[in-house]
Amino acid sequence: MKYLEKDMTLRVSECDVNGRWRLGAMLLEMQEAAGEHSSAVGCGRETLVKMGLAWVVVRMEIQVRRYPSYGEQVRIRTFHRPSRHRFFPRFFQIWDAGGELVACASSLWLLMDLKSRQSVSADRLPQPLPDNSDMEEPLRWPGGIAPMEAPERRTAYEAVYTDLDANGHVNNTKYADWLCNVLGTEVMTHTPVRELTIHFDHEIRPDQEVELRIRQDGLRFQMCGVHEDLIAFEMSGILMDPSES
Repeated sequence: MKYLEKDMTLRVSECDVNGRWRLGAMLLEMQEAAGEHSSAVGCGRETLVKMGLAWVVVRMEIQVRRYPSYGEQVRIRTFHRPSRHRFFPRFFQIWDAGGELVACASSLWLLMDLKSRQSVSADRLPQPLPDNSDMEEPLRWPGGIAPMEAPERRTAYEAVYTDLDANGHVNNTKYADWLCNVLGTEVMTHTPVRELTIHFDHEIRPDQEVELRIRQDGLRFQMCGVHEDLIAFEMSGILMDPSES
């Protein structure tokens, strides 16, 4: 099973005040598809946890051409590519019912030993992943985040119950929700996110306070979350031009 495809109809609970698919909800569906594909090839969460292992996403980049709306049907495809230097690349593509590509994403994952908290190589997997070396990557690997010279706004935020997942920390898709909340309803209505790169550096645990620091320069933005002088995550991206949204 070299890739997994799934169809879904967008529910109102997954859409924002404008009726468009929320960015965080889109990322969550990608994460779920990745988990389903990993399980289908014998390397899913339940199998790995018994071996003291887990998949951990460390970087992600997404490009959105159009945000589908409530009631639309979309198709999600995800597939991995051969590991390199202990990084496991995984890609996503999303099409609408007419076959138009509306979004694509790339991500880098590590296979982590839960006891040592260190990354391990592919030979620790219960079985080899399918050979996908012939599949074309729809997007570059997630890149770096360059410093931005712009006024900085700071907001204190405390990780709450609904931010947490089954691993006991803030789910990585929640950072996109935090970004959209900080940018605000007006910005998200007229200039939603077109491109986003996220680096996941340190986990955020229940009730930990995070300082969200954001800079904006026109349609470009950069945000990071800091807890006790450690950068937990950082992101940068570009908003859509009003004519695109």
